[in-house]
Amino acid sequence: MGLIGLIDVDGHGWPSLPLMKLSAYHKKIGDEVRWYSPLDSDVYDKVYLSKVFTSSPDYKFKINAKEIVKGGTGYDIVKNASGSEVYLAGNRLPDDVEHIFPDYGLYGITDVAYGFLTRGCPRNCGFCHVSQKEGKKSVKVADLSEFWDGQKHIKLLDANILACPDWRDLFDQLERSKASVEFTQGLDARFLTDEVISYLCKIRTPHVYFALDSYDQMQRIIDNLKHLKDVTGWSIFKIRCYVLVNHDTTMQQDLERIYALRDIGVDPYVMIYDASNVPQGSPIRKLARWCNHKAIFRSVSRFEDYDCNKKNGKNKK
Repeated sequence: MGLIGLIDVDGHGWPSLPLMKLSAYHKKIGDEVRWYSPLDSDVYDKVYLSKVFTSSPDYKFKINAKEIVKGGTGYDIVKNASGSEVYLAGNRLPDDVEHIFPDYGLYGITDVAYGFLTRGCPRNCGFCHVSQKEGKKSVKVADLSEFWDGQKHIKLLDANILACPDWRDLFDQLERSKASVEFTQGLDARFLTDEVISYLCKIRTPHVYFALDSYDQMQRIIDNLKHLKDVTGWSIFKIRCYVLVNHDTTMQQDLERIYALRDIGVDPYVMIYDASNVPQGSPIRKLARWCNHKAIFRSVSRFEDYDCNKKNGKNKK
């Protein structure tokens, strides 16, 4: 029996799916699994570090282990001489670990399931590494039962499930679960058809997230989202849309997308690209605060009229 240590480098409250799978695997083969502590006097046989975000600082303490394994997008993306991010293939979970049921008890999770039904994306967007990491086709990699066994909530991590040829089968599985489903990465509105909408309406979803990342695709996405609104009658509280800023758009183009979404009754949410390098007090951060703080967004209809020195549209006392 070996002693296995786990380190969630990001440590931001969102559970690490790879670490839950590694925990399940090592417990299955009889190993002892713990969260690693630098204060522990035991020598670990192996310690795994998982890091999703490049902005997360690396683990700074000495690790007392015979073997150290680092994995995750946060380790696999580096910057080249020009400052551009490049994906370098790193450690991957072996198949017998990748397809094991996660150890949700590692994080004390009792009623939420996390996982991927598909991998890959055909879009190959410049701000995203999914196409490089997982391929330029969205393919089915699991059935729902691989990570769900009756939990009330399901959080899907798929990059582009609607691009997968098997989306109908996967949506049927989600419908049959009767669970509350969240598409955490946002659905691709360019794939919206009446058939997709009919399937989507059968799934229990508190909110349906989409993404409006590029300006040149704005009209197509707006038209499809408006059609979704017209067909379903869903309120602004049901349909939300991520708006990527600070990548390849101007402030004017950002505002056009935000206003267009609001005009059709879709709730916009600003996502700042490379946010860790955007200074506090910058116009981009001001834009995000105006849009994402919904009390402000609904009381100050135009960004041009927003004064960040006021609170919820009223002067601070």
